[in-house]
Amino acid sequence: MRTERLVLRPWRTEDLAAFRIINADREVMALMPSTLDDDQSDAQGLRIMDGIATRGWGLWAVEAPGIAPFLGYVGLNEPAQPMPFQVDGKPVVELAWRLSRQHWGQGYASEAAAACLDFAFATLDQDEVVAYTVPHNTRSRGVMKRIGMVRDLDGDFDHPILEPGHPLRHHVLYRKRRP
Repeated sequence: MRTERLVLRPWRTEDLAAFRIINADREVMALMPSTLDDDQSDAQGLRIMDGIATRGWGLWAVEAPGIAPFLGYVGLNEPAQPMPFQVDGKPVVELAWRLSRQHWGQGYASEAAAACLDFAFATLDQDEVVAYTVPHNTRSRGVMKRIGMVRDLDGDFDHPILEPGHPLRHHVLYRKRRP
C-alpha cells in the first residue's frame, strides 16, 4: 500500500536489525511489559512476516522513501490470545503500530493507520476495527482519535496476559465502524 509519504509493505529480512533497535529502546517500549532482546525481537518479526505471507495482510513494514527504509510497523492483527471483546460476535481485527522514536511526531502513524483502516473495510470487508492501549498512552490515543476511532467506555478491559496488579494491565478500547 502507498500513502502520500509512505509505503506499507511485506517485511524484508534486513528489517529485523532495525526492529531490534526499536524493541530495545526503553522509551519506545515504556508502555509495553518489557523491552525485547535480539532473539525475542527476531522471533516477533518472523511471526509478523509469516502472518503477512499466510494471510496476505498484517503488521506491514513502514518505509518512508528517501527518508528511511524501515520506520517500524503499522497494520492489522488478529490477537493471538482471546481478548475480552469481540466485534458483533466475530473474531476481532485490531489496528496496531510501533515506530522508532526518531520518527514520532511526524504524522506517520496516523497516515499509515488510516490506510490500514481503509484496507480493513474495503479489502477485508470488516464491519469494525478496534485498537487499544493503556490509559496514559496519550500518543497512541491521539492517533486513534485523529483517524476517527471512538473510545468505547464500556469496552475498557484488563489485558489477559498481564497479571492482576500489573501497572500496564488496564486498557482503553477504541473502535471504528465501517463508514
